[in-house]
Amino acid sequence: MDKQTAQGDYANVKEDLQVLRDDIAALTKSVAEGQKDRANSLKDEISRETRSVLDQLRKRGDEVFTRATEAGSKGVESVEHKIEERPFLSIILMFLAGVIVGKMLDR
Repeated sequence: MDKQTAQGDYANVKEDLQVLRDDIAALTKSVAEGQKDRANSLKDEISRETRSVLDQLRKRGDEVFTRATEAGSKGVESVEHKIEERPFLSIILMFLAGVIVGKMLDR
């Protein structure tokens, strides 16, 4: 009878260990799925923030480009106005600039 009781106890322990293994496997799977969901959520949040920052940078870049274009246009208009005011002086200055650049390139 002791042998039969020991075998019954052994079988019970074996069954309990199997149930424990199954529970641990289910818990591990549940934790892994939870982490995967959390990682996906973080990925989505990072994507949203990145898009937002890129949109802001694009807007600022457009504003800077517009300002630079306007400043360039104003500069060109200013130079044109100065040339119209003093055409002879402008021709002399351009000639001198050409001579200086030519001398620099000869070296």
